[in-house]
Amino acid sequence: MNNGNNGFVVWLTGLPGTGKSTISAELTKIFKERGFCTETMDGDEIRKGLSADLGFTKEDRQEHARRVAFVSKLLARNGVAVNVALISPYRQFREHARNEIENFVEVYVKTPLEVCMERDPKGLYAKAQQGDITDLTGYQDTYEEPLNPELIIETCNTTPVGAAQTIVEKLEELGYLSN
Repeated sequence: MNNGNNGFVVWLTGLPGTGKSTISAELTKIFKERGFCTETMDGDEIRKGLSADLGFTKEDRQEHARRVAFVSKLLARNGVAVNVALISPYRQFREHARNEIENFVEVYVKTPLEVCMERDPKGLYAKAQQGDITDLTGYQDTYEEPLNPELIIETCNTTPVGAAQTIVEKLEELGYLSN
């Protein structure tokens, strides 16, 4: 049940280690509490199934994001509240997703690179520093910050719960959730 609301997509973008997946998990709890069918499209999880055939070239990253956008669009148009936690480093593709998905909200999960490197929950930055990874987004490869996201969450200034609540307030303001 979705309380009569249409579905929507919250697209969390940011460097590795910003907390996109953690914030997304908090959003999922809130959406369920509000009676929405909800789905999380986590980049790492999607790579294990839908995008298992892709690597990390620019073209593969674009295709990975295209697949996530397509599935998210299908879910949202069927009343699902979708959380996308995906680095999605290129502005051009995020704009493509925005144009494809009717109820799209871009959230830039902004965290300084140094903080991401300290957090390093998956050990990616350590591997990049050792040369085991040569194309880590935002470190050795490009990450283009969003120019006009609906919301910027600075994770150094809030908790995951606080970030999720800020996103919910924005969704209420935009009319995707009733308060």
